[in-house]
Amino acid sequence: MANLQGIFQEFNASKFVVFSSFLGFSLLLTLKLDKNIDWSWWSIFIPLWIWKGIAISGALVGSYVWWRTPQSRILSEEYVQYKAMLISLAVHLLLLMFELLVADNLQSGRHLWILVFIPLVFVSIISVGICVWSVRHDRSFQLELFCAVNSLQFVFLALKLDGILKWSWEVTFIPLWIVLCISLVGVLYTIIFAGILLRMPEVNADQRRSSTNSALGYSFLVVPLLVYLVLLTNKLDKTVKISYFAATSPLFLTFFTLIITSFGTRGGRQTILFLIFL
Repeated sequence: MANLQGIFQEFNASKFVVFSSFLGFSLLLTLKLDKNIDWSWWSIFIPLWIWKGIAISGALVGSYVWWRTPQSRILSEEYVQYKAMLISLAVHLLLLMFELLVADNLQSGRHLWILVFIPLVFVSIISVGICVWSVRHDRSFQLELFCAVNSLQFVFLALKLDGILKWSWEVTFIPLWIVLCISLVGVLYTIIFAGILLRMPEVNADQRRSSTNSALGYSFLVVPLLVYLVLLTNKLDKTVKISYFAATSPLFLTFFTLIITSFGTRGGRQTILFLIFL
């Protein structure tokens, strides 16, 4: 009972909602692409919109509480938290705009993809400044970091979908290949470091267990992502005949792993590294 209580004390609700939404959306998207369900594109995006609805509602409630308690505005820490909430709200609103444009374009096909991706590219640009601000104020910035490191990839995707780029999908995903290769080097480092600690008798058991768990955790995040990108690239380039569900299965494993980590990552900095891997 005490262990169960400790797990929920470390439960990070925001990460649970985000990764559960991504998992639900990925499942619906693959089923739609494989023509196993005949839902509209607006219905496919419901998990993502549930996430945005929760985030926006929380920001509105937080703003209401902030303005109803004037004593909170005196404390510098409370002021930083309020600014962080407003920044997060702005990012979520831009992402919601992007998702609405994507769903509308998939349903009607009346927009250029480069126009659809404008909110996402704008988020990527401002995310660089947000990451710097977050580091200075010791705030978490996982979502912003994900957008910042993939800004070039978003541009390539838009140009490829509009037919401006004639590259293969393997070449189009070059920015993501680079990020994943760097991440794989980081995984190898954690595995080697964990192996060294296991052979050092002066290191206590808690440190060994922590390093081993880190190595396993990063491996379950990065390796499935790399396998997913290989399968997806071959699927899009039509070099292999597999379903979208089969190609996306490693990504499901990654999201499931991230959902599990939400029960023990209450702090903000514990998951920064694996969001670089995304």
